[in-house]
Amino acid sequence: MSTEGADHNCLGWAARDASGILSPYKFSRRVLGCDDVSLKITHCGVCYADVIWTRNQHGDSKYPLVPGHEIVGIVKEVGSNVNRFKIGDHVGVGTYVNSCRECEYCNDSLETYCTKFPTFTFNALDVDGTITKGGYSSHIVIHERYCYVIPDSYPLASAAPLLCAGITVYSPMMRHKMNQPGKSLGVIGLGGLGHMAVKFGKAFGLNVTVFSTSESKKEEALKLLGADKFVISSDQQQMEGAVKSLNFIIDTASGDHPLDQYMPLLKTGGILALVGFPSEIRLSPANLNLGMKTISGSITGGTKETQEMIDFCAAHKIYPEIEVIGIQYINEALQRLINKDVKYRFVIDIENSLK
Repeated sequence: MSTEGADHNCLGWAARDASGILSPYKFSRRVLGCDDVSLKITHCGVCYADVIWTRNQHGDSKYPLVPGHEIVGIVKEVGSNVNRFKIGDHVGVGTYVNSCRECEYCNDSLETYCTKFPTFTFNALDVDGTITKGGYSSHIVIHERYCYVIPDSYPLASAAPLLCAGITVYSPMMRHKMNQPGKSLGVIGLGGLGHMAVKFGKAFGLNVTVFSTSESKKEEALKLLGADKFVISSDQQQMEGAVKSLNFIIDTASGDHPLDQYMPLLKTGGILALVGFPSEIRLSPANLNLGMKTISGSITGGTKETQEMIDFCAAHKIYPEIEVIGIQYINEALQRLINKDVKYRFVIDIENSLK
């Protein structure tokens, strides 16, 4: 086990280089500030971002790198100015842990779009000059603004994927008023994000169609997740049958795929929201102009909306489909995630496996 500094107080798992292989690693968390919350991490979701940055796919990874930005745990200490949380509370932490708190977007509780760029939960510069380290670790220290209340009735393991996968699809759906019963929703891709879009769509009373390249996902899409229709995107006849049927499409696919085949499925004035990160987008202008259609981008959500999403899930008993794993299995899990072999989100049981 390697270490960082002499007074290391946190145990995690880190990647040391672009191989992305993780192993045990000791390091120090910053000293608790007057506005900070320190929480013992119980669970952490596994997001594709963990693959991207452990393997330096964007060329900016800072090693040793401790990933994980779907964090839940129990408060063990609070700073003197903290009034939203107390010891023993269940708390979540998402994809960012700080922002300027001064710009128009921070003032509107849209911190994820902070003009000075939010401080991401891992691989970013923290307030004390160190590099942030994520939730594949025993505890974390966070400014209270970026912590979320997890209702006691909501299982901690299930809460973890809400902090990235959940809010990433919830936010554009709310922004574009796709919480109105009777509207029609298309979901491209049925992974960690896509399956949550289906769950939110059904909770909102929408007619939901799932688009996938894999026939093997049909039964679970319809029976487990409750989608109304399932369309194989490579089947031209099925796609033609869906023309002008959708108010909104949420595109969760990160692999390159042609958008021109999906735009005709939107009704006049329809919107396609892109939440994945393909390497490029190609589109015929006629598929936008002739139907008064829109393409919109989105990432996660601000603090206010994230808390609203968590509360909505608790009130409506919306739970992600998860596979709980021990931290010792994380390298296999990341490879399975690359291979799209997970239904539908890995969650690491940090509390019982990180020793």
